[in-house]
Amino acid sequence: MPDVVVIGAGMVGAACAYYAAREGLSVTVVDRAAVAGGTTGSGEGNVLVSDKEPGPELDLAVLSCRLWTELASEAREAGGFEHEPKGGLVVAESDEVLRALTQLAGRQGKSGVVTRQVATAELAGYEPHLAPGFAGGVFYPQDAQVQPMLAAARLIRRWPRVALRTGTEVTGLLMERGRVTGVRTRDGDIPAGAVVNAGGVWGDRIAAFAGVELPIMPRRGFILVTEPLAPAYGASPAGPPAPLVRHKVYTAAYVTNVASDSEGLETSAVVEATRAGTVLIGASRERVGFDRTVSLPVLARLARQAVDLFPALADVRAIRAYCGFRPYCPDHLPVIGADPRVPGLYHACGHEGAGIGLAPVTGLLTARLLTGAEPEIDPAPFRPDRFAGTPG
Repeated sequence: MPDVVVIGAGMVGAACAYYAAREGLSVTVVDRAAVAGGTTGSGEGNVLVSDKEPGPELDLAVLSCRLWTELASEAREAGGFEHEPKGGLVVAESDEVLRALTQLAGRQGKSGVVTRQVATAELAGYEPHLAPGFAGGVFYPQDAQVQPMLAAARLIRRWPRVALRTGTEVTGLLMERGRVTGVRTRDGDIPAGAVVNAGGVWGDRIAAFAGVELPIMPRRGFILVTEPLAPAYGASPAGPPAPLVRHKVYTAAYVTNVASDSEGLETSAVVEATRAGTVLIGASRERVGFDRTVSLPVLARLARQAVDLFPALADVRAIRAYCGFRPYCPDHLPVIGADPRVPGLYHACGHEGAGIGLAPVTGLLTARLLTGAEPEIDPAPFRPDRFAGTPG
């Protein structure tokens, strides 16, 4: 019998399994699909501090950035997972927006975020192919990117005491005297000392198996992918090959959209390159349930916004598009920790679009709570029962 069953083999579930096993616990990870078969496989792999207001989530993000660096160093001998500490550049369309960005950066600095003010004349030094006319920006050297599917697989495989069961759908929870004692699956029961709900956008359904509510809702987002570009695109003879887009680059509107409660469509330009040479273009947000219908108007809007940032993209072909569902919570904070309503049940879900970035700190915090060790960060803001009386 494992000490812990983790429901969900996405990035958050993988991190929970990794840190629990590192603490000496035996772990079984179950997923009805494959590793990273849900939201993790539909994301860009963002590890960000730049898009968060000061508060509990930013505190998580700052620690998680450091943990990602440690994990990347450890995984290097096994092939790594494309951890790229490329930094993020947030650009402002006007002097007014630049003042707001600068003020935000000042507040973030008190939480350990490193920033650099970038004047208009300095933007080309960061991004030579950026469109002219921006008032300036803020550079965040802590922002990074990982290949999320590869990272999830590496973490799950790191410890021999982690067993993986994919293609295994959880149909209920084992209960004994009001306590969760394992999971029911279509392939049989799995008793365990504790269960971690890392179900992402389906986290509310797993909670419902125990008779408790979590107001997690799907928030759809599309990503455009370009054809691979030559790695030496735009490089000077004196320097190393450089991609068309060197950092994660986005407009200030992205920060506003991340914090928005709107159910309607919102888009903001977010552009970054990958090691494969492709350029990823986002980001859109809308609450339409689990509708996967491809929206050509949304994709067209994303393309226009990307070209507004990098005019050279007008001559680049988009080869595919995909969508994913962010697990949205009404207060934009994840749900992490033991559920006081049902002993034996822990939650690690509801991260919206920050699941990749916050996965390590979520896994570490969950492992600390599972073993009774002192957590690095106060878990109170993320408690599962904080939504009592909150409308869905």
